[in-house]
Amino acid sequence: MAEQKRNRREEILQALAAMLETSPGQRITTAKLAANLGVSEAALYRHFPSKARMFEGLIEFVEDTLLTRINLIMNEEKNTLSRCYMILQLLLTFAERNPGITRVMTGDALMGEHDRLRSRMEDLFNRIESSIKQVLREKAMREQQKFIVDEAVLANMLLSYADGKISQFVRSNFKRLPTEHLAAQWQVMEQQLAGA
Repeated sequence: MAEQKRNRREEILQALAAMLETSPGQRITTAKLAANLGVSEAALYRHFPSKARMFEGLIEFVEDTLLTRINLIMNEEKNTLSRCYMILQLLLTFAERNPGITRVMTGDALMGEHDRLRSRMEDLFNRIESSIKQVLREKAMREQQKFIVDEAVLANMLLSYADGKISQFVRSNFKRLPTEHLAAQWQVMEQQLAGA
């Protein structure tokens, strides 16, 4: 029974993410979501006490996926610039593969929803920026070499790049892929970072 409930929860979240992708700019109501799934609104509320909890389910998926993979990168890759590139690539690829959820990441789908949802996404991006800053700070220990620019400034610049690419993806109705030009743009950033 618990497995069936979890599957229904996942089905609801997948339907919400799909509607966010196919209905950009439109607010998703529980009535529309229930109709899309072919169930009553009451059936939705048996699995989630509110629409905010549904969005929290999507945010938890983003947090779990990104933070788990960032930890893997931190444990498996030792080169500073490779780590930074892999974190950026992870963020951009995740956004590209999950367009509807990307609207949640940018806050676009959270307009008119609970403030705590936007705060939670902001916290996630702050945690990712902290991870990048940690990678950059470890350069001094691992490679006996520091950057001449403060690591916090560099981490903010790298995250801002990814954030901008993700926002551009949403603004273009998912036409401008976040990974477009990533390799070429990273070469420019890498050259700057190597000299920083």
